[in-house]
Amino acid sequence: MQVQLNNTTTNVPIQILGINAAGQESGNNDITSGRTLPWLQDTKSQDVWDHWRAVWRDVIVLDSDNKVAGIYNLTDHDLVTAANFDSLKTLLVKTANR
Repeated sequence: MQVQLNNTTTNVPIQILGINAAGQESGNNDITSGRTLPWLQDTKSQDVWDHWRAVWRDVIVLDSDNKVAGIYNLTDHDLVTAANFDSLKTLLVKTANR
């Protein structure tokens, strides 16, 4: 999806990245192996997951002010389904064009 978004004109650029929950650091090597997705590690002091009320496999969409503009859960909306893929992409593009 990032490649498609890179080729889409929006008011602000769209960058997809992952943020691992604090306490789950042991899985970082596995999740990043062979991938190019930027990957950040949350900490107990920053507690980003809690501040955003994130749950496993949430895509948290931020606006240009870094405020939560939407949440799209990939467990509920598997991106293998074209309609789900398109729905997430539309959410990202609309948010970037606000």
